[in-house]
Amino acid sequence: MTDDPRVRHAPSDGRGEFVLERDGARAGELTYTLAGSRMTILHTEITPALRGSGAARNLLDAAMQWARAENIKVASRCSYASAVLDRAPQYADLRAG
Repeated sequence: MTDDPRVRHAPSDGRGEFVLERDGARAGELTYTLAGSRMTILHTEITPALRGSGAARNLLDAAMQWARAENIKVASRCSYASAVLDRAPQYADLRAG
């Protein structure tokens, strides 16, 4: 496996995902819905081989960077994303009320 994850954004109509690829295979995803200027993170999943490697955080960081660039507020229904965002002051300005 390579050390550098590849994350791509795959938006769709009112939904989307950030996909992590390693060695040409899907290794994880963060799914969300989008309503106006509010993104709700629904789920984050990483293959068992990559759990604990920071791969999920790479997906979350990519999603938050996109939200910041697009002026989108973020809510979460994903337990992983919620836990990280509660401890990440650098994303406090993006949290939906």
